[in-house]
Amino acid sequence: MTTISEVEPYIVYKPGEEGSAPWASYVMLVKVITKDGRVGWGETLSSIRVNAVAQMVKVLASVMRGRDVFNLEGNRLEWYRQDFNMPISLESTAAYSAFDIASWDIIGKELGAPVHKLLGGLTRDRIRVYANGWYEGARKPEDFAEKARETTRRGYTALKFDPFGQYFDTIDAVGIREATERVRAVREAVGDSVDILIEAHGRFNAESAIRVALALEDYNPLFIEEPVHPEDIEGLLRFKASTRIRVALGERIINKGHLLQYLKLGLVDYLQTDLGRFGGLTEARKASAVAEAFSVPMAFHNANGPILHSATLQLDAAVPNFAVQESFYDYWPQWKRNLISDPIPVENGYVKVPTKPGLGVDVNEKLIEELKVSEAEVITKGGLSWAVKGTVGGSS
Repeated sequence: MTTISEVEPYIVYKPGEEGSAPWASYVMLVKVITKDGRVGWGETLSSIRVNAVAQMVKVLASVMRGRDVFNLEGNRLEWYRQDFNMPISLESTAAYSAFDIASWDIIGKELGAPVHKLLGGLTRDRIRVYANGWYEGARKPEDFAEKARETTRRGYTALKFDPFGQYFDTIDAVGIREATERVRAVREAVGDSVDILIEAHGRFNAESAIRVALALEDYNPLFIEEPVHPEDIEGLLRFKASTRIRVALGERIINKGHLLQYLKLGLVDYLQTDLGRFGGLTEARKASAVAEAFSVPMAFHNANGPILHSATLQLDAAVPNFAVQESFYDYWPQWKRNLISDPIPVENGYVKVPTKPGLGVDVNEKLIEELKVSEAEVITKGGLSWAVKGTVGGSS
């Protein structure tokens, strides 16, 4: 038995080199150590809840010490048994997700295989990605257009962006006009051969989301992400009945039961399960299988750092219903990329699947120790903590 001796949370931060949003300034890692000295790394969300997740990891550690790291299903079941709120608690599922990813990292290293081989092998050896974070500071349509051209020159064939500025819940005619002008500018800048993906961040009521969608249909977005508030099932049903634009969602779904309801109601065209929230590689693989039964392709969510990115690429490589992968890679501060020793460059819109044992990359533990902080100081300063930096303010 490969016995777990420790599960440690690491909040990583470099002052003066923040990310593209307040939540992106930190990286939330989990290190799993076995009694025979094996080490695995996982990662989870780094939102304004980062301190709460770190505390939950410490509780999880008390449950997992002495258990077999190979016992993936049993370990999850034990955490489910111990934490009464686990299936509906983001902090709980996030903490466990990072632990599960780290467990897979250890298992792959011990067996001498990258995780994708243990998940069924390659269905593809390179992963199509779409850029996110590329539009930092963009307000005017011409800002979006120029940054879009720069991004496609890097080789990206798909771009996701939020054109809605400060609007939340409702949007007026001025806001719709501004958003439409930004989307039009991007479409004209990149042409029809590049996919554009619209991020709504679950901010609108149904009436506003429908008005937005009708204004943007002519620009043929691949999808709109979370067009209505995430709890508004009735609003999403109205939205689906009112527009041709496909819907992507899933980052805020954290258990299989809730996921099944969205799929049965036909509310999802692209599923965006997040490995760092849904239960790690173990549960995210199940999510993709359930989606496959409904002919729904996977576009896994990942707005976080390189360890979660590497884990997600391993799953992208294995699942048959993969479509496209979110990537902030080129828009992280350099220190985030340096957390792993292996570059994951985008070439002609694709990244190669990492092939080293475990998650496929070597983790820079020395840098992690240097940048580790005991607690995050997340300050939103009156803005939107989830918005890309410099995109929220007055009208353009």
